[in-house]
Amino acid sequence: MKLVLKNAESFVNARLNIRAALVPCKDSFWHYHSQYELLYISESSGMRFVGDNVSHFLPGDLVLVGPFLPHLWRNDPSYYDEDEEAHVKTIILKFTKNFLGEGTFGNPEFSAINNMLEQSKFGVSFGKKLSDDLHSDLIEIVDLSPPEQSIKLLSLLHKLSLSDEKEVLSSSDMSQLATDDSGRLDTVIKYISDNYANYISLNHVADIACMTTNSFCRFFKKMTNKSFTEFLNEVRIRNASRLLVQENLPISEVSHMVGYKSITNFNKQFKHIMGSTPKNYKFTM
Repeated sequence: MKLVLKNAESFVNARLNIRAALVPCKDSFWHYHSQYELLYISESSGMRFVGDNVSHFLPGDLVLVGPFLPHLWRNDPSYYDEDEEAHVKTIILKFTKNFLGEGTFGNPEFSAINNMLEQSKFGVSFGKKLSDDLHSDLIEIVDLSPPEQSIKLLSLLHKLSLSDEKEVLSSSDMSQLATDDSGRLDTVIKYISDNYANYISLNHVADIACMTTNSFCRFFKKMTNKSFTEFLNEVRIRNASRLLVQENLPISEVSHMVGYKSITNFNKQFKHIMGSTPKNYKFTM
């Protein structure tokens, strides 16, 4: 996956930039930037990649991404296939650690926020209940004046830092992946996202990356902290978990829809990744 450094100097306010996005996210590459990013999904769904974490996201998704941590949100195909009923609304808050002045979060009274910002180098996801509680604040902050936005962001960070609904996403610090060679995975990540329901061979994706299978396996592991098979299984199972919750479909049909020919293998991978059997997951979520 190609890592793209987004230039903060292009923002009107490099220390704090807040906007609402109403168009689908269909990037095929990871990107990173020097700012922190608090991203709230009000409407839409899809897959998100944060460091070495692969997850499906739904409305209410709220994630804090630290500086230089590669990440990608990619909407489900229905959102960029011109589905008239598919709606997208994302609130994006980008800020530097000194958006209120140098050394602000080094003060003892802001230690909880400072600790959370340190955690964000792995990516931090917040629970649905918390994001629902903060929904109005996150929607309204877009239209506030710059001073009011700064005050509101501080309040949001304070509430987030005190919450027990925090999940660290990436299992390792992936912020050092900005290499010229990383562009090799651009087409691979898009190919997996678009074709996970079909048979995908290691030889084929190695060909897409213009590498031998052995070289590709080493390279993919280095870049994503997962083997190609582990990564593909995660994309498939995360999509299966969405289908089990959102659609009234037999488990065997869901298994086939996400690319598994063997229901036994599907059940095994689902239990390994989700910590539950598909049947239990379907009826407890």
